[in-house]
Amino acid sequence: MIATRDTAPSRERRLVETFVALADTLVEDFDVVEFFSSLTERVVELGTASEAGILLVDETGDLQFVAASHERTHLLELFQVQNQEGPCQDCFTTGVPVGAEDLETETHRWPLFAPHAVAAGFRSVQAVPLRLRGTILGAFNLFLTQPGGIDKQAEAVVQAMADVATIGLLQQRELDRAHAVEGQLQQALQTRIGIEQAKGIIAERMGIPMDAAFGLLRGFSRNHNRKLHDAARDVISGALAANDLT
Repeated sequence: MIATRDTAPSRERRLVETFVALADTLVEDFDVVEFFSSLTERVVELGTASEAGILLVDETGDLQFVAASHERTHLLELFQVQNQEGPCQDCFTTGVPVGAEDLETETHRWPLFAPHAVAAGFRSVQAVPLRLRGTILGAFNLFLTQPGGIDKQAEAVVQAMADVATIGLLQQRELDRAHAVEGQLQQALQTRIGIEQAKGIIAERMGIPMDAAFGLLRGFSRNHNRKLHDAARDVISGALAANDLT
């Protein structure tokens, strides 16, 4: 199992610093790639893994590469994605940690990934899910250059890091949704302002009440299979005359 020469107090201090750094990143402007890149680097700095990488699920349900501590790991993660085989794939599918203490003996489980990882210089691997309750967003992969894997205590620490990362990602997605809704509401308000302007133009030029003007505008947009705000915009610009609505 991977070892580190850090004394217990030193390792504990660095571990606390890691969680503080992750928390700081969450409350600042959230950059997904920067956040996960920092996470992979931190777990290597702690001596828990030789290298690390993260895959996240995309909108189609497939895993995609997002971050790695080193270029070698980057290429290996891409290999997993391209061949849809490896510990991250299994971890994402099952939602539970997946590991191998010696990749040289795992060709039956991962006939493509295992020999490729060994050729890249790795001998053991541990993947933990990025999950929150029933939601699985991806997997956090730890690569080691010697056999043995990581112990249960280290796995628990890494899973805690993955949980923090998952919360951060879900929080960002909710913010993005909120911003999207806010943008849609703003667009709706702007659209409504344009429609009101068009109604006023129609009412004034045709000498009719505002509700009748709105009825004309709606009728025209329906009869010509056009969006209401597009017809209103044309009325405002003069591209569509009020008399043409009848």
